[in-house]
Amino acid sequence: MASAMRSGLWSIRSYRSMFSAYALASFGDWFDALAIQVLVVYRWGIDPFMIALIPVCMALPSVLFSSFAGTLADRVQQAKLMMFCDLLTVLLTVGVLFAPNFAWLLPLLALRAMAGVFHVPAQQALTRRVVPADLLLQATSYNGLVGQGSKVAGPLLGAVTLAVLSPQACILINMGARLLSALLLLGLWRLPHSTAGQDRNPDKERIRKPSFWSEWKEGWTFLWHRKVVLNTIIFGFIGLAAILMVDYQFPTLFKSISPRNEALTGQVVAAIGAGAVGALIILNRLGKINYGWGLGGGCGLIGLGVALLGLCPPGTHLATMLGFGLLLGVGNGAYILTQNYILQKETSPDVVGRVFGIQNTMNSLVMLTAPLAGGLLIRAVSVGAAFLSIGVVMVGLGLLGVLFRRQLWPQMEVVATGTSGTEAGTLTQN
Repeated sequence: MASAMRSGLWSIRSYRSMFSAYALASFGDWFDALAIQVLVVYRWGIDPFMIALIPVCMALPSVLFSSFAGTLADRVQQAKLMMFCDLLTVLLTVGVLFAPNFAWLLPLLALRAMAGVFHVPAQQALTRRVVPADLLLQATSYNGLVGQGSKVAGPLLGAVTLAVLSPQACILINMGARLLSALLLLGLWRLPHSTAGQDRNPDKERIRKPSFWSEWKEGWTFLWHRKVVLNTIIFGFIGLAAILMVDYQFPTLFKSISPRNEALTGQVVAAIGAGAVGALIILNRLGKINYGWGLGGGCGLIGLGVALLGLCPPGTHLATMLGFGLLLGVGNGAYILTQNYILQKETSPDVVGRVFGIQNTMNSLVMLTAPLAGGLLIRAVSVGAAFLSIGVVMVGLGLLGVLFRRQLWPQMEVVATGTSGTEAGTLTQN
């Protein structure tokens, strides 16, 4: 049964092209992100508080434009929008490549982040349109696998590239990956603007299309009345507020543990990605997700991994840190898959782009303050103590999510997929 579902998903040509494009973009981004972090921490020696300005600058475009980007993604041909974003990213990455200092780097990263603001809801909306409902869990898990798998291959190969060449070489690889991604999306330009598995109604086609502002307000109205989706976004917002306080400070932590090992960041991030891939593979084979345990349990494991890394003294053995990274990654994989599946499955196909746009807006709002607060926290105490504190907070949040799962996600929470367009499987409460 599982084999039939997987073969059915890969028989969808448009999904194969979209998946390949997404894989290339994700892989390149991890080369790029690792190179930039190593550049500013190890090569330029930037202060932790100044490093916190990177996610702040990258979040500002999302705060300003995410909900509008989601509305646009529901109105236009998503493949064209994604391709345009890829090409714009390539152009702005040229600027990043030749940035002479930190002052030049920040605005270039902000402009490049603006392209990503429009790319994410377009990719999510396109997934919902080309994949039938009974294959949606497989598609979501495979998208998660490639995203987390990029955390394994990207940092590992990026660390080798950094050792042999330079951060600029990693940035060039990202440019090449984005160009290939754009080429793959060319084949999706003629894809009908309709939902997979649904017929278009000719009578509805003749009805005047609602205005942009009407559709924007419709997305917020849907979210307000769909509590399971709203609670998921709010829970994620709180967890993100905690983790973003230290998310961009991992190189700072690893530098305090091993000052001369520039590759350490890539190695631990790769371990995090490997843990996430393992969790995604297991959940994909099970074919079901429990909303409460996936979100609450995943958040708790992320916090535990962060806290344990914060406890590592200088000279800690590499294997120990890799083990803590694997634990963090397992929680990350479970959390990401559960969250994205809820937002896909519990959202009407016509508003998927808007819901993901709203989520990006809310998440980006916290990015304007949390990284700066984390930088100040590290200045006030120490990087290890900051990681330990944030980890404990996330463990507590995860426990609350598990304990109050029936109140936060009250409906049938364990979802098993069916085959051949049917809803076969078992639905049971937690």
